[in-house]
Amino acid sequence: MKLVQRDVPPRTAWALEQAGVPPLLARLYAARGVVAPAELDDGLAQLLPPEGLKGIDAAALLLADAIEQGRQICVVADYDCDGATACSVMLRGLKLLGARPDRLGYVVPDRAIHGYGLTPAIVDLALAQPKRPELLVTVDNGIASLAGVLHARAQGLQVLVTDHHLPALVDGRVQLPEADALVNPNQPGCPFASKALAGVGVAFYVLLALRRELRARGAFAEQPRLDGLLDLVALGTVADVVKLDANNRRLVAQGLKRMRSGRAQPGILALFSAAGRDASKAQGFDLGFALGPRINAAGRLADMTLGIECLLTDDPERALDLARQLDAINRERREIEAGMRVEAEARVDELVAQFGGEPPAALCVFHEDFHEGVVGIVASRIKDRCHRPSFVFARGADGLFKGSGRSIPGFHLRDALDLITKREPDLLAKFGGHAMAAGATLRDASIDRFDAALRRVAEEWLNSEQLARTLQHDGPLPPGAATPATTRMLDEQVWGQGFEAPLFCDRFELISQRLVGEKHLKLRLRAGGAGGELRDAIWFGRTEHLPDQVTLAYRLSLNEWQGQQKVEYVIEGASA
Repeated sequence: MKLVQRDVPPRTAWALEQAGVPPLLARLYAARGVVAPAELDDGLAQLLPPEGLKGIDAAALLLADAIEQGRQICVVADYDCDGATACSVMLRGLKLLGARPDRLGYVVPDRAIHGYGLTPAIVDLALAQPKRPELLVTVDNGIASLAGVLHARAQGLQVLVTDHHLPALVDGRVQLPEADALVNPNQPGCPFASKALAGVGVAFYVLLALRRELRARGAFAEQPRLDGLLDLVALGTVADVVKLDANNRRLVAQGLKRMRSGRAQPGILALFSAAGRDASKAQGFDLGFALGPRINAAGRLADMTLGIECLLTDDPERALDLARQLDAINRERREIEAGMRVEAEARVDELVAQFGGEPPAALCVFHEDFHEGVVGIVASRIKDRCHRPSFVFARGADGLFKGSGRSIPGFHLRDALDLITKREPDLLAKFGGHAMAAGATLRDASIDRFDAALRRVAEEWLNSEQLARTLQHDGPLPPGAATPATTRMLDEQVWGQGFEAPLFCDRFELISQRLVGEKHLKLRLRAGGAGGELRDAIWFGRTEHLPDQVTLAYRLSLNEWQGQQKVEYVIEGASA
């Protein structure tokens, strides 16, 4: 592993300091591209206006008319955390803005039965609801649902698509669904500055535009507040691992404030409780690694209805019961994942041996016993371990091979799949996704064909430098900064994808090292020579011992025990 220090533009850091930003934060922000203090203002007034989203006026008109006419609205969700939060935001928001509760419903696909998106089968499922819908509203899906939208309109339904994924490519050209209205910052011709909005963010913006339209129609004696939905927006945004640009950071910051103040939805607070986390100290890490996985587990192994109902209920007791069910499903997910990882890593070890000790340019793994709901997580683990674009496949309930992939910087996974289908038109039944994550279903039963095709593209697109694993860090921690106060200050900020949490790097002398729990390395470190401070550290998932002198990249973590607070270093990487 190569440790690389982030560049800190000195003038930018100085300007941030002059504006009152603490020196350490000024350095960290400057290294992440923040150039002006205004970017750090997380006030709601600083959010990008909804007018910049192409199609949002048409969406607002469609929804306003539906509310005024008392039309039946059905939200079509996705089966991940972004989809669940987007569904909850849309339904809660429509109620706040005047929609009758008995005119609102939702459907969510079963991953194993229906697959992803607004398929004709999901349209039929919506039509089979006790109250036949008149308007379908997709959240976190729909941009590539060409056949589903056509089917819905053929049945006399109106369709509003709200999504953030990339559009479908037909013969190498972008093709959009023939919906009545479409809102997606990544559709051609959309000038909205934040292309990184999650599905839940798009849903929230649609509600902002709808409120404006209804206000213009004189619908409110007192304008409803929508900021009460921002805890849900924050959870979906972080859980979907979208880039935390300035606008997304504001959305997340506002949501975290609501959580810390106890003003979150009952389901959010219940998820904190089920995860053993303190909502009053909520941070992005909790959303990405505690709450998000529990919601996602429902879509992976059971029915995402559980997750959506947990986020929709206003009954704290019911919310807690549902959160505990989600926690149990997540524990089952972890057990399944652990077994799959053993099999997947064994296969990867075989491939590494075949390729002379280095992994091939891309990795593809399949096992007959893999669970299709967990392949994405395992692909992510393999990608992290080997620093290669990685796909993991399972056999779906319909007998088809269904895979999920994760990528590395410099390799656009969705575009790679598009190139594969051009070269081998009979191989992929369908595909879609983003640059860093994508899914594919094979038409041909040959995993080996896909493996070879993906590897060929990776060999063409990636050079040795891109395939070398590097870890960016923020240099040494300033002397005397390893304190609970500094750790709390860092924890209170919004970090995440594209705006990574601080990672410091120093040279250490190892005083002691031992294994704990058979898979974690517990360390006692000294920095700065014989008179340096001693620090406790842990490297999760590391079993190999380290040399007596070593350079370590680490983040700060605050341990609390019996009323005492102690800073611990969590190791992320090392070099000799």
